[in-house]
Amino acid sequence: MLIAAPHTSNWNLPYTLMVAFALRLNVYWIGQHGWFGFPFGALMCWLGGIPIDRRRSGNVVASSAAALAAADGPVQLVVPAEGTRGKTRQWKAGFYFIALEARVPFVLADMDFERKVSGLEPLFMPTGDVDADMAVIKAFYAGVKGRNAAQFDTE
Repeated sequence: MLIAAPHTSNWNLPYTLMVAFALRLNVYWIGQHGWFGFPFGALMCWLGGIPIDRRRSGNVVASSAAALAAADGPVQLVVPAEGTRGKTRQWKAGFYFIALEARVPFVLADMDFERKVSGLEPLFMPTGDVDADMAVIKAFYAGVKGRNAAQFDTE
């Protein structure tokens, strides 16, 4: 599983897909359900998109964890840590609980638009101490600049 941050622009998707293609990763990614309607829905699914409607309770954590555990072969699930492209101080913790429940580590994936680099950093295995782990994760991303840097907050 990969967590993606900062997620401040729609440009994150095509760049992420290009990096995944270059690294020969088999990525699936969670995205806002609005992107999956006509006329782009079929294309988004073909590109590995999984629509999430945040207005409904659908137990995304449990179903994602089960899918990761049941995967036949290597699969990478990309989840934006903030859960939105807009500025937010409170990150969504779904990515954390998916990894914890599936008992899989996640990779801290970053895309720094200022330096024009993208990276896949060391594996991070969640300990169950959400506050302590999130502090470590946010500290890692503190120096990374998204396309709209003012919208990214790691405090």
